[in-house]
Amino acid sequence: MDISGNTIFIPGATSGIGLALALALRDKGNTVIVGGRRTELLARIAAENPGIDTVRIDTADPASIAAAAAEVLDRHPDLDALVAMAGIMRVEDWHKPESFLDSAEEIITTNVLGPIRLIAAFVGHFQTRPAATIVTVSSGLAFAPLKATPSYNASKAAIHMLSESLRLQLADTGVRVMELVPPAVRTALMPGQETSEWAMPLDEFVAEVVALLESDPDAQEIQVERVKFLRYAEARGDYPQVVATLNDADPHGK
Repeated sequence: MDISGNTIFIPGATSGIGLALALALRDKGNTVIVGGRRTELLARIAAENPGIDTVRIDTADPASIAAAAAEVLDRHPDLDALVAMAGIMRVEDWHKPESFLDSAEEIITTNVLGPIRLIAAFVGHFQTRPAATIVTVSSGLAFAPLKATPSYNASKAAIHMLSESLRLQLADTGVRVMELVPPAVRTALMPGQETSEWAMPLDEFVAEVVALLESDPDAQEIQVERVKFLRYAEARGDYPQVVATLNDADPHGK
């Protein structure tokens, strides 16, 4: 994806990585549409950030996705990029099935079915464009598990393989598939993560992502240096040590 001149829809961008990335891409000369559930928050984002458009969307609701897609394409018929950012992460204790099942199902609905439904809503339009980009968002935990978050880990592994498969299927079109692979970043995704020393500062993460997009607009995966410890554990042959280190270092792993 070229770093400028795009029209980009980012559902799940009212805070954290999504909002920071939306503002960074806006500043690089893109038209950016932020999606989220809370209309009052969307209104504030639009008022405080000139050039950012907003659309209400609940990515766990198929009807909301369909309505938001229609609204985005009506207002921005030149849309040529989607960043499927929305996601949730929760601690689960699988010793007690009554304590985790509802949460696990919500994670899969949001993190897996949400991106699938979003891509389905836009991929037909994207094939009419000269070039378009679908950006999925997985995680370093797709490649090495945090024991406290089984469903989240599984959801991000699914997104990785979905990205790999779609890239193969859409190779005969002008639609590119990029996978953003974040490490732990200082956001409110998990309690205590915003101030945690083991998480990467948000501004540093976004700056490195933008630099990677600028240097290699055709990259299949956007990997900051910090995530490679997890991403390539199996390839390096130190997977058991990486998993042990991850779960010893991360307070949610205990």
